[in-house]
Amino acid sequence: MTLPSLPTDRATPFDPPTGLLAVRDQAPVHPMTYADGRLGWLVTGYAEARTVLDDPRFSNRLDAGGSPPLKELLAVMPREPVPAPPGYFIVMDDPEHGRFRRLLTGQFSTRRMRALEPRVAEIVEAQLDDMERAGPPADLVAAFARPVPSQVICELLGVPAADRGPFLAAADTMLDLGRPPEDRARASAQAMGYLAELVVRKRAEPTDDVLGGLVAGGELSDEDLSGVAALLLTAGHDTTANMLGLGTFLLLRNPAHADALRQDPALADSAVEELLRYLSIIHIGPIRVAKADIELGGHTVRAGETVTVSLPIANRDPSRFPDPDRLDLTRQAESHLAFGHGIHQCLGQQLARIEMRVAFPALLRRLPGLKLAGPPEQVRMRTRATVYGVHELPVTW
Repeated sequence: MTLPSLPTDRATPFDPPTGLLAVRDQAPVHPMTYADGRLGWLVTGYAEARTVLDDPRFSNRLDAGGSPPLKELLAVMPREPVPAPPGYFIVMDDPEHGRFRRLLTGQFSTRRMRALEPRVAEIVEAQLDDMERAGPPADLVAAFARPVPSQVICELLGVPAADRGPFLAAADTMLDLGRPPEDRARASAQAMGYLAELVVRKRAEPTDDVLGGLVAGGELSDEDLSGVAALLLTAGHDTTANMLGLGTFLLLRNPAHADALRQDPALADSAVEELLRYLSIIHIGPIRVAKADIELGGHTVRAGETVTVSLPIANRDPSRFPDPDRLDLTRQAESHLAFGHGIHQCLGQQLARIEMRVAFPALLRRLPGLKLAGPPEQVRMRTRATVYGVHELPVTW
């Protein structure tokens, strides 16, 4: 059976689309019609997903000719294939991708990420102080889920405290798909202009942060450095913010799990991995294009055909995760694909883990009476955004 498009309608906010669950047990690879009418493939099996993400014969380049899986993406994708913007190495193939990743891997060392953890804890506690001072009710996204990773990414990039207000306001507008295109374009130009100025300042006065380290390395142009900084901003901000918002929504709808994490902070490590697996917020993609004819899941994917990996279903493959539709905060789920796999696996995953391991227990401990401030069915979901989550999460305590 050929799927007419990528299923997106969900029966519950926390489970994958029902159309994907319906085909999960039929086959690991499915023919699918893309938004522009071309035929391609949807991968739902865990093993097959790892193959696609790890095999260099599947291209991640913007100009490889991939098709968007949803009509909404046709409006925001260029009509003609274009090369990756400077510094946006996640949409490059090797050797270009490898050059950037090699430079960044050293900046995202385990030592640096661990050294940042006390500062992450300070940022989390400061946001909770602000929430307590303001008092309930509050929008958890605006008051906590978005500001925490925003401040952390500013620490990582070395954005001075005095600059963070206008810079983060521009970044929020740039990333808000609900804003008019002209507002987003204006905010993007403002944010990129600031990052370009920041690079120049760091060349003149070296700093001990990720962007400062890349500047000091001397291997990247100012244009590349600005692009890398923008990529780190968007990737590190949007994903973690949505995990904190959606994860809190899920925990509030499952009070026994919230109580377990509140009473035993040591549960945070396995809880974060399970939340990443169970929610799989990268729900439209990753998308790859075959560079050669490749056998995959009993099918032949022809050169030039588009392949979409469904991370929400791959992370609920019963052959890899027993009883996959059950939320179990004690599950050993570290092998999930929420951060991808292979050469394009998320560089910032350790930082994201630290943020969540600190933020979830602190939120539940500081606000023990935390609960939804309205009916759960009124919470607006980001079903058409490339990163799934909640638009707002009204809470009280």
